[in-house]
Amino acid sequence: MRDGDRHVGTAHLLHSLVESDPAVREAFGGGPRLARVLGYLVQRSIGYGLRRQGTQEDSGGFPAVPEPAGEGWSPSASAAMDRAARTALRRGVPYADGLDLLAALVADPRCRAVEVLGRAGVAVEPLSVRAADLRAAREPQG
Repeated sequence: MRDGDRHVGTAHLLHSLVESDPAVREAFGGGPRLARVLGYLVQRSIGYGLRRQGTQEDSGGFPAVPEPAGEGWSPSASAAMDRAARTALRRGVPYADGLDLLAALVADPRCRAVEVLGRAGVAVEPLSVRAADLRAAREPQG
């Protein structure tokens, strides 16, 4: 588990997305905003997460997925993964991508990923709009 937490939570998912997905980094607009998010996530990795160890994230913002995505996933992370997968299926693709998961994370205003974004000074609504604009630009025009 990342950061010594017992469960993979939405902040872990956000951290992995920012580290590994260029489209997600592009949604942040790069520069200072992205640096603040990365800085806060690193801070969380070395200390902030310790306050959360032993707790399971469940924002209550969305119903938990009846069958968890996998053992060790928080209900909020499982619900976000499920929302991302359903979004991909509605687009007609079998797998969610980073932008799908980013949209699913920011859709839950009480999850830890949104808390991290807020602490890093990132407004969720403009981030969501940028991600949707990137998605639209990447979709084949039909």
